[in-house]
Amino acid sequence: MTALLPEGLGRMVVVVPTYNEVENLAEIAERLLRAVPTTDLLVVDDSSPDGTGPIVEELAVKFPGRVELLTRNWKQGIGRAYVAGFTRALETDAPLIAQMDADHSHQPSDLA
Repeated sequence: MTALLPEGLGRMVVVVPTYNEVENLAEIAERLLRAVPTTDLLVVDDSSPDGTGPIVEELAVKFPGRVELLTRNWKQGIGRAYVAGFTRALETDAPLIAQMDADHSHQPSDLA
């Protein structure tokens, strides 16, 4: 498979908005982080009551320096989650930013 990221281009931040994705997030995140070693994951959690936030914290320990959790205090919707995520991703100076859903509608291997 041809790599999407040309060698030497640097890191890519993938923004994943979440709300009640505890059953999906760990698998999709691990697949992404293993498929594309130059990718960082930014999860924007919309105050999920199901424990999505702690899953992201566990992923941050498992993949040090590659996973960030942006927690919002109340559910504001996917549009605002993307705005918050892209705003934060732009602060990282990563040359590439992508978005992905946690519900398996996007395949992490497509970014590899």
